[in-house]
Amino acid sequence: MALNENRFFKPEQMTTQAAFDGLPAQVVILTNRFGMSISIMDIGATWLSCIVPVNGYRRDVLLGSADMKAHQQQTAYFGATVGRFANRIAGAKFTIAGTEYRLVANEGNNTLHGGKQNFSHRRWTIVAQSTQSVTLSLQSADGEQGFPGTVEASVTYTLTDDNEVHINYQAISDKTTALSLTNHAYFNLAGEHTQRTALEHDLVIHASHYLKNGAGNIPTGEIVDVTGTGFDFRQLKRIGIDFMRDECQKAANGYDHAFILDKQKIADKASIATVIAPEGELKMDVFTTMPSIQFYTGNFLAQSKGKTRRYGNYSGLALETQYFPDGPNHPEWGENQGILAANTPWHSQTIYKFYQ
Repeated sequence: MALNENRFFKPEQMTTQAAFDGLPAQVVILTNRFGMSISIMDIGATWLSCIVPVNGYRRDVLLGSADMKAHQQQTAYFGATVGRFANRIAGAKFTIAGTEYRLVANEGNNTLHGGKQNFSHRRWTIVAQSTQSVTLSLQSADGEQGFPGTVEASVTYTLTDDNEVHINYQAISDKTTALSLTNHAYFNLAGEHTQRTALEHDLVIHASHYLKNGAGNIPTGEIVDVTGTGFDFRQLKRIGIDFMRDECQKAANGYDHAFILDKQKIADKASIATVIAPEGELKMDVFTTMPSIQFYTGNFLAQSKGKTRRYGNYSGLALETQYFPDGPNHPEWGENQGILAANTPWHSQTIYKFYQ
């Protein structure tokens, strides 16, 4: 059944209540010539909505909060730009060149997505915008949440006429630091309003290995071949088929693991993942320059106040492109660690392409 546009979440709903600093959020809407639109909010440089034409109707495929109050209460990071370091850092600490840095813990004893006041909780500055692009910037001070170095970061969202959402990140730090930025969008290609779940989608991830998780969903350091496991998505597969098949899935209440992407696919600028709606009427390809993707099935979304309904667990799925989780504590991972050298410009790109 097609969604009545009158039931759509309207991005301006996020501006009717004050944000954390007592001021309203600013929202930018990007549109292309084929009727696709996305909206971006300065709080958390958040991707709020993604409305795609499907068989003559418009469909919002992005989960999110109904208003600012709900947004500030949620802990799912709906659509937010997260950092300074995406995912988990064990024990809320790491060492660079013999110096130990102690971070703010915000998930048990660990640091998740950069600490309690991570980038998703900050107001970014809109520095440039046009009909199809917006750039937001943020300065993170030396010592913020325990991280070394003053970081100047920016993110640019561009909506192309090929129904692609390009997310380009740039950053530079005056000290060597840990840095891994990503977007925490949750997708439901059947529509945000539906009861269809992540488990009903079909998925390909071009990854022959994944990082095994231990206590606290922290990687053990073991890189595991996906062959013969529920983590083998090298061929198109319904997500629910092998759901909870593996012990480390059961520990995480579903998929919440880093897949190590095929380097040749990245080098060739080919898609590294594809998601297909339950009925097959909409597809999404993911392209990235990053070495891994965190596949998360929304394992703890139950009772989140969403745009048009309360969500349940598995109401959407996230594909977060990033460096390896807990990378700063694993020098053996080399360039996949997420260590940014002082005064060295950093850039990454992720693209989400929608098509029928």
